[in-house]
Amino acid sequence: MILAERYTHEPVLLAETLKRLITDKGGLYLDATLGLGGHSEAILQTISAQGKVLGLDADPEALAEAGHRLGAYSGSFHSVRSNFRSLGAVLEGEGFFPLSGALFDLGVSSLQLDKPARGFSFRHEGPLDMRMGPDTTLTAEQIVNRWPAEQIAMLLKEFGEEPEAERIARAIVARREKALLTTTSELASVVEGVVPRTGHHPATRTFQALRIAVNQELESLTRGLETVVPYLKTGGRLCVISFHSLEDRIVKNVFASLVSQGKCAYPGRGDARSAVVAGEAETARNPRARSAKLRVVEKR
Repeated sequence: MILAERYTHEPVLLAETLKRLITDKGGLYLDATLGLGGHSEAILQTISAQGKVLGLDADPEALAEAGHRLGAYSGSFHSVRSNFRSLGAVLEGEGFFPLSGALFDLGVSSLQLDKPARGFSFRHEGPLDMRMGPDTTLTAEQIVNRWPAEQIAMLLKEFGEEPEAERIARAIVARREKALLTTTSELASVVEGVVPRTGHHPATRTFQALRIAVNQELESLTRGLETVVPYLKTGGRLCVISFHSLEDRIVKNVFASLVSQGKCAYPGRGDARSAVVAGEAETARNPRARSAKLRVVEKR
């Protein structure tokens, strides 16, 4: 079964992203978070025959499905398995620069969330894995079963912004003293036992924090954004779509630093520093778009 056909993944803020990203239809474009290839497909449909797209993803399953989806663009599209921590080495190795634009669509993909064996979701029974790529050695199971309560609590506070971090950490340690936690449902049950249910599932922040820690997402984001700028041509755009406050804070801070150093500028008129968000029609059609924020800078 082809997952790209099975999943009805709709890239968020697609029209807004294309409008800001593509300034040269014959240029080189980097999709640093390829996923199932939705954004890359739209870019390829917009640029000319002279334009090219390079897609990066750490997940070999995502690369395989995106490759199938974008098979018709074999002359204009190429993909590489890599985390964007290694973005500079990939661009150098591929000779793929100067870039007319680079796109980072952050967070976890529908392929990862919906496959129980990946362990990303508390809605599916699966192992406590949460690795986005096979090269990552740390798993969520190792964290909850080996880390001390204080370290788990700090992780939940910093990466999950979880107000009940200390209570959850103590509950995890108490539970593992009886039997190790090995599945997503076991961990979710522990969290549900100490966190009152509100609008979101009680384990939402805990699972987010573990996923970020396992994949070193925030560190990778900072490094990727800072690395890609020298590979942009003058006037090239860097577009980032984030889905939670920790990511967005990093993007804002990195962009502000690049602008203050004179390396980049905010494009357009008016308050170009403000994030672009989805309209009512898109959020009604695609609930995932509600938390999405698009920010853009231009290389000077």
